[in-house]
Amino acid sequence: QVQLVESGGGLVQPGGSLRLSCAASGFTFSTLPMSWVRQAPGKGLEWVSDIDRGGGATVYANSVKGRFTISRDNVKHTLYLHMDNLKSEDTAVYYCFFTAGTLDAWGQGTLVTVSS
Repeated sequence: QVQLVESGGGLVQPGGSLRLSCAASGFTFSTLPMSWVRQAPGKGLEWVSDIDRGGGATVYANSVKGRFTISRDNVKHTLYLHMDNLKSEDTAVYYCFFTAGTLDAWGQGTLVTVSS
């Protein structure tokens, strides 16, 4: 069965860094583009970043461009999001996500709190 498990969230001070991971199983990870999305408290889902199946092409939301880096390890079946220069507005639950035909798959999310 398809499973996405995020980890790496936590409390960090403004200007700090975190690396999120998403461990994938139950599908052929290397054949699918992957995404990170987030949901801030009391707000809707916000797309953060996409990466193609080989990891060679990435796209970012303007709000995180230059601060976040998406990557993947197709051998380890893991998606990453490295976040630098974190701001209070980055506080959210972060989810990894993919869509394949009629299937949409999400993890349980990992909470990132940016606060002094």
